[in-house]
Amino acid sequence: MNAKTNRLSEEEIKVILRAADTIIANGGRTLLSKILKGSREKKILQLELDRCPVYGFFKSEKLDDIRGKIDWMMDHDFLEMEYFGKLPMIIFTERGWHIESDQYTDELLNEWKEWIKQGKQDPDMSYLKDRNREMILLLLEKVKESGDQSFIPYLELWEKVDYKKVREEIRATINVLKSNEPIDYSVAKERTESIKEALKGIEPHDLLLKCWVCGNRFTFTIGEQQFYKTKGLSYPNRCKKCRDRKRMNHFSF
Repeated sequence: MNAKTNRLSEEEIKVILRAADTIIANGGRTLLSKILKGSREKKILQLELDRCPVYGFFKSEKLDDIRGKIDWMMDHDFLEMEYFGKLPMIIFTERGWHIESDQYTDELLNEWKEWIKQGKQDPDMSYLKDRNREMILLLLEKVKESGDQSFIPYLELWEKVDYKKVREEIRATINVLKSNEPIDYSVAKERTESIKEALKGIEPHDLLLKCWVCGNRFTFTIGEQQFYKTKGLSYPNRCKKCRDRKRMNHFSF
């Protein structure tokens, strides 16, 4: 991993997470870096990854430098690698998804606002069906917080095409908007603070792990953590001596 990458700005963190959202569990570091670079490769265009809202954000930078930024994101607990078969795929950490779901729901809400300006009356709301339930509930929470009754027609269209449990949440949101009750912004404020905290990430540091075999503590260095992350490996549960012993037993006759 590129240890020389400087700390990323909040904007850069959000941009990389937004680009990663388009290929989560379907692509690795190289594909993600090409989206951020604005590559015109055939695969990028065939998968319509050029439609990503942050496509080409780092177009003036080298691919290696962009990969360094992605590695930085993994080092600081925003993204991680997981193997699906033999292929390493990018996935969100809990921290990364917390940030991305918040900014993606804002993106969806802004799209609705744009539709209202354009006078769009009957959009196909099935695009929200089968989305991550946690994100959908967050979107509805933000709709409630907006207090904007002009969203009601879109909610009613959405209510017709989604599953029962989601329909119930949509109906509850419609009722809140129609009630004109004072809006409690405390939850929104707490959410804003939690996003600010999450964007700080976790600074890489050596970890002290306990060996499951001998019970001794051993140091798992930053460099070792970086190697394991790039390979999509779980952290070791044995110290080096016990790992070496297991390896020797495996190859002994």
